[in-house]
Amino acid sequence: MTSGSIPRFALTTPLYYVNDLPHIGSAYTTMAADAIARFYRLQGHDVLLITGTDEHGQKIQRTAEQRGKVPQAHCDEIVAGFEDLWQRLNIQYDRFSRTTSPRHAQIVAEFFQRVWDKGDIYQGHQQGWYCVDCEEFKEERELLEEKHCPIHKRPVEWRDEQNYFFRLSNYEDALLKFFADYPDFIQPTSRRNEVLSFVERGLQDFSISRVNLDWGFPVPTDDQHTLYVWFDALLGYVTALLDEDAEPTLENAFSQWWPINLHLIGKDILRFHAVYWPAMLMSADLPLPHRVFGHGFLTKDGQKMGKSLGNTLDPVALVEHHGADAVRYYFLKALEFGRDGDFSETRFIDVVNADLANSLGNLLNRTLKMAVKYCDGKVPDINLEALPDTHPLVQLGREAGDQVANAYQSLNFSQACHIALGLAKAGNQFIDEQAPWSLYQKGEQSRVNEILYTVLESVRLSAYLLTPVIPDLSLRIYQQLGFKLDLNVDHGGKRAALHAVHSHWGALPAQQVLGTPQPVFQKLEPLQAAAP
Repeated sequence: MTSGSIPRFALTTPLYYVNDLPHIGSAYTTMAADAIARFYRLQGHDVLLITGTDEHGQKIQRTAEQRGKVPQAHCDEIVAGFEDLWQRLNIQYDRFSRTTSPRHAQIVAEFFQRVWDKGDIYQGHQQGWYCVDCEEFKEERELLEEKHCPIHKRPVEWRDEQNYFFRLSNYEDALLKFFADYPDFIQPTSRRNEVLSFVERGLQDFSISRVNLDWGFPVPTDDQHTLYVWFDALLGYVTALLDEDAEPTLENAFSQWWPINLHLIGKDILRFHAVYWPAMLMSADLPLPHRVFGHGFLTKDGQKMGKSLGNTLDPVALVEHHGADAVRYYFLKALEFGRDGDFSETRFIDVVNADLANSLGNLLNRTLKMAVKYCDGKVPDINLEALPDTHPLVQLGREAGDQVANAYQSLNFSQACHIALGLAKAGNQFIDEQAPWSLYQKGEQSRVNEILYTVLESVRLSAYLLTPVIPDLSLRIYQQLGFKLDLNVDHGGKRAALHAVHSHWGALPAQQVLGTPQPVFQKLEPLQAAAP
């Protein structure tokens, strides 16, 4: 573990429910988490990115039975699908948390005991409408016609049973005070308003156990009950904090990485993370995480995706045909993180081709060819200090680093990409207007050098700032610019020093030998056209 002088940043995706193979929604959250983790790593932070799987509950037990499998075998198979997709999407996670692990069982038992000793767990009667897909009781006012879940659009079930409850109502005032003291805890603002409205209407205690369910941890004080999946799953974030050889205790888990800086989640599970989770931590006398960000839902061609509609979007097929960088770029640049977003194959191809193939890739290729022809294949040597502040590329370049950093920190991936790509777009316009090929014919070598350097530097800085989103493409661009530097590795703790140089204008070394010009990004074609 690194020294305390190095800033740390810990973030999590949800622990994905393994009832089925990963879908584009879970991929979306994980791509965003990976991008923000890469951004902080570039800055020299010690980063911990946690992802994983939530593997208990009635829905999983039923699905496993329908497939003729025991629940653990079902979970192992689905988990392998998650791990495969994260590899395909170039996700650099640090810990993969599984709620079926024995270490997790010990953390859950200790946490339960703390809350029990606090007097916040009691046995009571639960009666109401239950959505198995949500693993949640629904209030009557939430249901659609014919008692359908508003999220899954499926019938809910009536339940009438004795359960153990958590005294959520005890923490209504404490939560409201916390939200007032830390207004950035829930983001974006629309999600914060939803949570405030929910809490201000009055909190009801919620059930933390189920009966007649084998797949889950037994309640430590009563083995006739199984712990509710959400009580168990939220603690998966805590288990993931344990070093591999550490004894699984809350003290060890909270000793180094807690509080988590950022929970990234979909808005459908906001209540669990922004109300239940903080209250549970308060009950156990443990610190709360710093921020919960709930992003929107994804649609396809303007419609909700679903198997029944036949319009699901397979993330594996998308990556296989178009590559990880293209997929990552579209979902983080073309969609505003925090709002609902739509996938259209036509728009996907248009956006990626316009930005990555044309604005960035083509600009690099054409400028490198000119550098080979006019500058012996080396970075031109110019006097950077002599460039005027009003130079269009210098002006953009000097502002871009801080602007992009602020965008990443705000989880505004679209804005970060827009600013970074603005450098390449300006470079295209500048080189067309200045026409260095004509100047070379007139013998104006110094002007040619200035134009080619500023354009190549714009491409470099654009690629560097886009590294969190398109890591492979950015690396290929750096290699063609003659760098031996791999942006995706640690460099022995020198990342902060490298970032201080490469995130600012003017880091392209004069006389550096450039790579052989060749396309760094092939234009995308529709899936149908790409098929043999």
